[in-house]
Amino acid sequence: METTRVEELIRAGLSGAEVTVTGDGRHFEAVVISAEFAGKSLIQKHRMVLATVQEQIANDELHALSIKKACTPEEW
Repeated sequence: METTRVEELIRAGLSGAEVTVTGDGRHFEAVVISAEFAGKSLIQKHRMVLATVQEQIANDELHALSIKKACTPEEW
């Protein structure tokens, strides 16, 4: 899987999110900035991001996604 595809999946699941993904094809790191994170705990933010790629994780297309940073535009 390409980093651009992971970015697309996250953006599709979190409308208006700014997303940067790095990785080696199976293991990825993401920085996600989204207004949808307002009022959410860190764990809730991470779950929201992981939900956007749940299908790819389940079918092992994406082995691991580490969320390096998940914040609102104000927190960024």
